[in-house]
Amino acid sequence: MSVTTYSSPNLEALTERVSAIRARILNAGGKNVKLIAVTKTFDATAMTSAFTTGCEAVGENYAQELIAKFEQVPKDQRLPVHFIGRLQSNKIRSLVNCVDVWQSVDRLSLVVEIAKRCLTVKLIKPVQIMLQVNSTNEPDKGGCEPSDVETLYTKAVSLGLDVIGLMTVGPTQSDTAATRNAFRLVGKIAKDLGLKELSMGMTADLEIAVEEGSTAVRIGSGLFGAR
Repeated sequence: MSVTTYSSPNLEALTERVSAIRARILNAGGKNVKLIAVTKTFDATAMTSAFTTGCEAVGENYAQELIAKFEQVPKDQRLPVHFIGRLQSNKIRSLVNCVDVWQSVDRLSLVVEIAKRCLTVKLIKPVQIMLQVNSTNEPDKGGCEPSDVETLYTKAVSLGLDVIGLMTVGPTQSDTAATRNAFRLVGKIAKDLGLKELSMGMTADLEIAVEEGSTAVRIGSGLFGAR
């Protein structure tokens, strides 16, 4: 996985983009919605820039890339790291010290492996996960079937994991109705399970996500530009 040297936008421009995203969130009726800066494929400077401009967390997709960048970020400038990409069981052990929230948990094997690797290390705070739901029925997307969420949730809780909410990715094709239906479905599942956190919405569809109850949006291109 190659990493792009982060050189643009500069801090002033990034600050303006963060403000613009927060304005979009507010205009959509969002309150206390976390801004997760997706720093994948950019170098460690993007992570420190996200800290400086007031983002609440950073999102990373690739294990090797995250591990390589993590130690380059000064400890006093580290934001919580959310792992949002496709997760492989054999990568979890190496990510334990880097990841604060595992967002893309979508199958039993991951639940078991996270519990095995993390609970023995992170005894000072709960191991937080989010269950990823395939809300669009697209085979190329990660996420468990909506009908499987409750079973996965029950197993995770039984193993001592802190399931803080659900995560989903909107449809690949920008269809407003389909996007709203996908987000609304996940919101309903979360409500039924008593889960308060919803990671839904990216640069193109954050308004719909916020209107449907998202508590965290994952923004990459809207902050750092096209990759």
